[in-house]
Amino acid sequence: MKKVAVALSGGVDSSVSALLLKEKGYDVIGITLKLSSVVCETDTQICCSPQDVKDAKKVSQFLGIEHYVLDWEDIFHKKVINYFLDEYKKGKTPNPCSICNREVKTGLLAKYAVDVLGVDYLATGHYLGISDIEGHKVIKRGKDIKKDQSYFMALLEKEILDYLIFPLTDKTKEEVRQIAQKYKIPVAQKSESFEICFTAGKTPGEYIDQLGLNINTAGDILLDTGEKVGKHKGLSHYTIGQRRGLGVAWKEPLYVLDKDIKTNSLIVGTKDKLLTDYVGAGNINLFVPEDFLFEKEILVQGRYKQKPVEIKKVEKGNNKFRFYFKTPQPKFAPGQILAIYTNDKLLGGGVIV
Repeated sequence: MKKVAVALSGGVDSSVSALLLKEKGYDVIGITLKLSSVVCETDTQICCSPQDVKDAKKVSQFLGIEHYVLDWEDIFHKKVINYFLDEYKKGKTPNPCSICNREVKTGLLAKYAVDVLGVDYLATGHYLGISDIEGHKVIKRGKDIKKDQSYFMALLEKEILDYLIFPLTDKTKEEVRQIAQKYKIPVAQKSESFEICFTAGKTPGEYIDQLGLNINTAGDILLDTGEKVGKHKGLSHYTIGQRRGLGVAWKEPLYVLDKDIKTNSLIVGTKDKLLTDYVGAGNINLFVPEDFLFEKEILVQGRYKQKPVEIKKVEKGNNKFRFYFKTPQPKFAPGQILAIYTNDKLLGGGVIV
């Protein structure tokens, strides 16, 4: 009998995943990560909080499985929150969820589960799956396209895929809720978290302001021509392509074109100035040989929920790649993750530069 550790977050998806694996005959244990000591007094959901640990314990008792709690708050802070803050200091827009999946919740946890607890696999409640391209294991999009979370796995180490199981590959969110209600799982009605888990519902800019760090200081908003048109409240409050919340009255709608960290200036312009022919990415991580990028029909995705963009040509130079669009696209935000696909299969990804 194969032994599987399920990353129990205390939510519906991971709980149903554990249930499904038990029904299939696996020897299942639960692992819950405590990544935050914050206790919310509102309805805001913070992933891996003390309440989530309690909920995961209830689910484990309900399912009759062993339950382990790992206090990885320090690891999470060093690997994810510090990364998040450092990137904003550089004027970028980081994606902490992708870094967390590589460094903590999926990648590191899989290694720990296999090496320390002696299990065969780690299972999570993500809506995605494992597939194959010409003998190379890759990630594929889940059945529920609205919930597909493959984008956040683009930076996972290739070797980790051998240890992962995704029980919700062929399930929709609605089906998972129905299963939870049918079996009366304790967290069947629990709401979801949609924001960055450690900001407690605040925007990145608000969260950074709250910390009192010397990251956000007011500065000038400049047109791409150099003309001053307003003041910004700190560069971390803005991202490339943003239109709303600029506080600038102008004859045409203005969009964020760039963030000049050296002069602490926010550069804005009209929508046509936002268009570009390509996106660059570094720190490329691939599940397949590099040649696939030049041989396959490639799609890229620059943020979660973005519609994939078709690529006509890929170039490599100085350990970075350029992906040329078939039609011009609004500029992608530096610091975000560029997920690389062929059809519905994720080949890997990198960090947008």
